[in-house]
Amino acid sequence: MFNNHKSYNRMYREGELTLGLHIPLENFKMRTPTLERQVELAQKADDYGFTALWLRDVLLKDPNFLDPAVGQIYDMLIYGTHLLGQTKNIALGTSALGTSALVLPLRHPLRSAKEVATIEALFPERLILGISSGDRRADFKGLGVDHSTRGDQFKESLRVMEQALYNNYPTIDSPYGEVEQATLVPRPKKRIPTMITGFAQQDMDWLGANGDGWMYYPQAPFAQQQVLDAWRASGEAHGRAFRPFSMPIHLDLTHDPDEPPTPIRLGFRIGRNHLIKLLESYRAIGVNHLFFALFDGERPAEEVIDELGEYVLPHFPPLD
Repeated sequence: MFNNHKSYNRMYREGELTLGLHIPLENFKMRTPTLERQVELAQKADDYGFTALWLRDVLLKDPNFLDPAVGQIYDMLIYGTHLLGQTKNIALGTSALGTSALVLPLRHPLRSAKEVATIEALFPERLILGISSGDRRADFKGLGVDHSTRGDQFKESLRVMEQALYNNYPTIDSPYGEVEQATLVPRPKKRIPTMITGFAQQDMDWLGANGDGWMYYPQAPFAQQQVLDAWRASGEAHGRAFRPFSMPIHLDLTHDPDEPPTPIRLGFRIGRNHLIKLLESYRAIGVNHLFFALFDGERPAEEVIDELGEYVLPHFPPLD
């Protein structure tokens, strides 16, 4: 399906692993990030060969959620488009830690279709569309959307969005509205890779029948392999060919390249030589793309990006 899609083919291939980065590119820990030099760091990541920058769809700051970045502070699609305009090859991924990909229940599906189709038209084949049901109650409450039915809303929104994106003059009858004798402009010339994040309030059978790929929370390789085996088996049961698996991970890269891994929140403190071995383990179990969040690191993000780019990325290069 995606044989001729630039970003998909740079990122995903069975048996291979590529690397990306999570915005903000900053070790802000639990402080509010400064978002300084993000464009410059994104350009550096692009030059090294990182294949994607990942952003989160978050509306409101909720102190109870312990997320000082509120995603990346700026609106995901607007800020992501800005970064695309300042880089050459790196993809924009709308999916990240937690389940704050493009939160379909919080967006009208026709508006979502219009926005992603516009990005696709302006930056062809550089969007990887992560979608989720959302989990932040403050955002649901603020927009007056029922949190408890977000799973059903997710499925219906996805159905309407994809009809609008890929069908010419579709007939749509939905709680979101009706479309008849009208069509979306612009419409993408080819399908945008659409990755489900988390379970989106569905079960594994539904995941196996839907979506072009899946992203799940970071886990150690053994635990992640169990999840991956279930994902692959579900796809095979529905006659689906290879579909990629992605995951985020928090990284505190140490100065000592030989420091063994120590667990931290959603990831590891680790030296680069052990990191390479860890990434090889993830590749062996079938992880196809892994992206680093540098939020909890002790070293400046630029220093870490340089070390990753010079010593780690050559082992997991883009699939050009």
